Amino acid sequence: MNRPDLLERILSQRKLRTAQGRARVRRTVTRRDGVKVEVNGRWLTEFAGNDYLGLSQQFEVVSALQDGAGRDGAGAGASHLISGHGAAHDGLEKDIAQWLGYPRALLFGSGFMANLAVQQALLEDGDVCVQDRLNHASLIDASRLAGCKLRRYPHLDPEGALRQLKQSPEGAAMLATDGVFSMDGDVAPLRALSLVARMQQALLYVDDAHGVGVRGPDGRGSVAEARMGVEEVPLQLVTLGKALGGYGAVVVGSDALIQHLSETARPYLYTTALPPAQAAATRVAVKHAQRDHWRREKLQTLIDRFRSTAQGRGLELMASDTPIQPVLCGEEANALALASALESAGFWVPAIRPPTVPEGKARLRITLTALHSPQQVDALVEVLARSWEAIRRIRGAA
Repeated sequence: MNRPDLLERILSQRKLRTAQGRARVRRTVTRRDGVKVEVNGRWLTEFAGNDYLGLSQQFEVVSALQDGAGRDGAGAGASHLISGHGAAHDGLEKDIAQWLGYPRALLFGSGFMANLAVQQALLEDGDVCVQDRLNHASLIDASRLAGCKLRRYPHLDPEGALRQLKQSPEGAAMLATDGVFSMDGDVAPLRALSLVARMQQALLYVDDAHGVGVRGPDGRGSVAEARMGVEEVPLQLVTLGKALGGYGAVVVGSDALIQHLSETARPYLYTTALPPAQAAATRVAVKHAQRDHWRREKLQTLIDRFRSTAQGRGLELMASDTPIQPVLCGEEANALALASALESAGFWVPAIRPPTVPEGKARLRITLTALHSPQQVDALVEVLARSWEAIRRIRGAA
């Protein structure tokens, strides 16, 4: 017997990632104040997170978290179906279901767990899940772990989705898509996908992690923005760690589907419930997301300002009107150099590289929030443009 040495394998893979400029480094934030973060003793203006509405530090949300911990403790102590399901969990599920106009909701510890739960509980051998090629990794991994056939169609291509479904006529079918795509910032053609799903008797499942709170009437997300609901989209994922500023996820859907998930989904049955205090805080965040229209209005103003000034300086943007604003850099070395130059100037913007994005499509992933000021956006664009010009000049001379 001559098994591969796992340690040698991972060291070799690490060496290759380093040579390709694809090694990942974890940064530690020691203090946070709005969009300002302290990292390694320096204060940086962050354009890196997903707290789109600025609710993670909102004082009423934080007070609800503190009060909830004082009342219910630090954790739930058990899974939902044992003794861990509390009044705060129940109230949060009802609040989000009512907000989004769905019959029921089910709370999960994370969006990754929720996507796995949906596919494992509904799909089996012989079934198919057809997905946009740029869907979040959790949707892709969920299909593989569920044991169903995974078919992927070209990005934002309903006709491609139709072809893939037609090629798998046997077994049950699910058509899964992000609502807003996390690396490109564009929006799925949900009405066209709904028609495809209906034609092919497939269940349409939308992961709207980056849409709920930001898009649609009263922040109800991409599905509501497309004037659809539970009839067209029987299941929808809402993450609580993006625009709502907290942690966890909720799946909303029809009574029958949610009941089935609550009784059979392994990532729901066999894990401890979210801390009740976190659920209490998110209930307050939901109220703000519904009524604080000024947050979405300010955010959209900042998005428009960034795009107009960045394009005016010759930066290559993608077709996004969401808070996710990628700046294309080409090769990994360009993205890393630009991110480093921005950090030296006091801005934290992540460089996104393959395999997260396709080869030759490395980028800076700039995210805007309602807490940013117009002056901060202008300063970012100015440094970004000057740094990119300098990098291209150096690369051209090399």
